[in-house]
Amino acid sequence: MKHIYIFLILLFFLGETAAERTDRDKPIYLEADRATVEDIKRKDSTRVSVFTGNVILTQGTLRITADKVVLKEDINGFRHATATGNLVTFRQKRDGIDEYIEGWSKRVEYDNKSDKIELFRQARLKRGEDEVKGDYISYNMTSEFFQVIGSNERGVETGADNRVRIIFQPKNKSDSATPDVSDSE
Repeated sequence: MKHIYIFLILLFFLGETAAERTDRDKPIYLEADRATVEDIKRKDSTRVSVFTGNVILTQGTLRITADKVVLKEDINGFRHATATGNLVTFRQKRDGIDEYIEGWSKRVEYDNKSDKIELFRQARLKRGEDEVKGDYISYNMTSEFFQVIGSNERGVETGADNRVRIIFQPKNKSDSATPDVSDSE
């Protein structure tokens, strides 16, 4: 029952958070202080590249910054990136809206085959003023499905605050909330 409740909250919180759909078809660019890139010419091998020092990965509107990124590319050209750092950040524009999804954690894994991004340890995700925090956040960019898990449920103690936290801001903020005061005398 607890999982269904969290799922419904997340659907409410992030119901229209589709990532920029054209990002998936764009090239991945990487910048770093150092890089080690394998050039494998075998048919059934995965190429592994390691980027360290102020790493910036971009693909369309997606941007990930980290201390280190390990990028694996399979024989079909699909890539899986594991980014680590004191705080890894990611940001991506929402599809058709001038708004971004932003995230922070100690480790981020991005898979461009499944269009999925996962945040591990001290994970935080923000859209506008709404925010969700937990030990683990998984976001499927295609289906718009989020999952948030606290450290107790994962069996990992990452700090004193180990529960899922969600903040919803009012959607209909109005400056005309002051009552109409008129003299009836």
